[in-house]
Amino acid sequence: QVQLQESGPGLVKPSQTLSLTCTVSGGSITTNYPNWSWLRQPPGKGLEWMGAITSEGSAYYSPSLKSRTSISRDTSKNQFSLQLRSVTPEDTAVYYCAEGFSIWTYWGQGTQVTVSS
Repeated sequence: QVQLQESGPGLVKPSQTLSLTCTVSGGSITTNYPNWSWLRQPPGKGLEWMGAITSEGSAYYSPSLKSRTSISRDTSKNQFSLQLRSVTPEDTAVYYCAEGFSIWTYWGQGTQVTVSS
């Protein structure tokens, strides 16, 4: 059973960089599954796919967020990470990591990130 856990600050100031890490257990991010995604859900809005990293280390991004987003991984820790630059209050959301690219089978529990001064 694959398990994912998001971690990172719950409060980020405007214009700063939001950084989150997803720790994966029960499966390797380099061999068992091909894609690992970040998604978010702002309050009162739908789920938004932000981007993904493949088991080979290639990253793909939502066009609307591409200029501000980076996804990377640490294979020694079986983790992948999200960085979102120049955040505004509109980036306030519950952020999720998940296994998959367009269909997601395993999910983290989600972490609330608030952008506020």
